[in-house]
Amino acid sequence: MSVPLSILDLAQVAEGSTPAETFASSVSLAQHAERWGYRRIWYAEHHNMGSIASSATSVLIAHVAAHTSTIRLGSGGVMLPNHSPLTIAEQFGTLESLHPGRIDLGLGRAPGSDQVTARALRRDPMAADSFPQDVQELQGYLSGESRVPGVQATPGKGTNVPLYILGSSLFGARLAAALGLPFAFASHFAPQALQDAAAIYRREFTPSAQSSEPHFIAGVNVIAADSANDAHHEFHEGMLRRVSLLLGRGQTFTREESEAILASPAGQQMAGMARYSAVGTPDVVRDYLEQFAERFGADELIVATQAESTDAWLRSFELLADAMHPVAAQG
Repeated sequence: MSVPLSILDLAQVAEGSTPAETFASSVSLAQHAERWGYRRIWYAEHHNMGSIASSATSVLIAHVAAHTSTIRLGSGGVMLPNHSPLTIAEQFGTLESLHPGRIDLGLGRAPGSDQVTARALRRDPMAADSFPQDVQELQGYLSGESRVPGVQATPGKGTNVPLYILGSSLFGARLAAALGLPFAFASHFAPQALQDAAAIYRREFTPSAQSSEPHFIAGVNVIAADSANDAHHEFHEGMLRRVSLLLGRGQTFTREESEAILASPAGQQMAGMARYSAVGTPDVVRDYLEQFAERFGADELIVATQAESTDAWLRSFELLADAMHPVAAQG
């Protein structure tokens, strides 16, 4: 089995670091991943999160694309209800014009923020209700068949940037199937509906101009290291950082407080979000991912790695690539 591998780069700002250093690390990862044989790297739109620097997703994609040459880059995803479809068509039409054949546009309907931040974004609380129509409007701009008379996306018209529906529920699976688009499920943090979503997507898929057959991408957490102890240490440290990110609400916890929270019912519920995680030496990780892909019928895996240092982060992706696709990784 040789399932294609892609990367979700969370553009994390480490404690004591800066967004500029994070972006330099993202460029370094992309340059390495290009040589290691990864298919694509995606960046997610988050707002008002001090530890995630990918809020201006299209700008980050442009920066990384300018420092690489072949790897596909895209959004995982753009939260479309935060934007007008025309604006996103222009942004990604510009990216595709500058870097032809390398740009993906993954779309989600969540706000990527809390309610206060959503208001600061001028987001209409009902905007998510029109997500299916907004996707089709965006698709029309990019294909050159605008659904809004007299309005064209320039750049954008005729670029046919490929769209991907992102989701963590059955809604996204059904929408992707109805529109005949690839579907990426966020099983790296929302594992509950993975099996049902995969089955519904394949069963209900309708061929489209973009895709003649379903393409299912599943997210999974990965920490590969030279020793099992190192891998499990990195994974545990990542879980402690999640405590502050997901439960901190602006607070800073001591290590002892984070450990106590992680052991609490709320912490255990958070830990359950990482149910699908491959942690260990390269052979252990490879076996886990192959079984995971076969079990859920994934056509592609997109992996997220939360390591303590940039070196450990890069090493995890290198070991994974070598274990899964050794010829490409050594090229």
